[in-house]
Amino acid sequence: MPRYDYRDLHPKAEKTFLSWIEYLDNQFSNPDPNHRSEVVRDALHQIYLGRPYVQEDENEQYDNASVTSQLSGRALVHSFDPRNASLEPEFYGDVDPARYAPRKPLIWFWMMYDRSPLGLNHWLGYRMRYMIARHLLKHIGKNVKLFHGIEVSFGYNLTIEDDCTIHKYVLLDDRGELIIHQGSSVSDFANIYSHAHDLNDGMIITNHKTEIGPKARITYHATVLSGVTVSEHGIVGAMGVASKDVPAYNVVAGIPAKTVKVKSIAPAGFKTTGNAE
Repeated sequence: MPRYDYRDLHPKAEKTFLSWIEYLDNQFSNPDPNHRSEVVRDALHQIYLGRPYVQEDENEQYDNASVTSQLSGRALVHSFDPRNASLEPEFYGDVDPARYAPRKPLIWFWMMYDRSPLGLNHWLGYRMRYMIARHLLKHIGKNVKLFHGIEVSFGYNLTIEDDCTIHKYVLLDDRGELIIHQGSSVSDFANIYSHAHDLNDGMIITNHKTEIGPKARITYHATVLSGVTVSEHGIVGAMGVASKDVPAYNVVAGIPAKTVKVKSIAPAGFKTTGNAE
């Protein structure tokens, strides 16, 4: 069976792309939430409307014939500014406002960037998201590939180690703590949680540490529940729901996920440990 490595591509606009990322990287190095919000506002204005942002006069009067269309346009422009946007994690009672405030503009930019035509440019997107992640996450290692549509909760409780790949439309819930260890892969539309709700009162939340890997794989549309550890070389099969720890080298599948195979690369004499049944 042939092994295919990624090809090394170089777009014609590489110099422009890298210069833009470098500029934003320098701006985001300033952790002040207002500064970051203004940088994000200006960048999104140009991405979506193709022209620089110009401060509006909030007291300007409009005639009745055009007020509806003009207010719609003003609402759009205001929404580019993270200070005028509300994100779901802001409503959570366990959010740390002081730690979340400087990260919110970055999360908003990441989400809005990915929803623009630029977000589908993979070469640019990998580098843009990695740059943002260095300012956003608790830790991100080297050679991490981040596809479009990824969503995080707080950011400050999320660690992604070296050589990981997070594919399209993945939810990384780091309300508790989420660690994705070296060499792990999370496939399209997977969900990984680090918080759980009380059965009787949904407003009672328990946060846990959820760990993936090293060299584990969470495959297409799979879910890892809060507090679960998917151990070294573990695999959660497509559509599977891992509600208990996945032992090293085990392949689990189903709802709830149970061991269906032990990988052939498991060390000699390896026995299934833990409880994935």
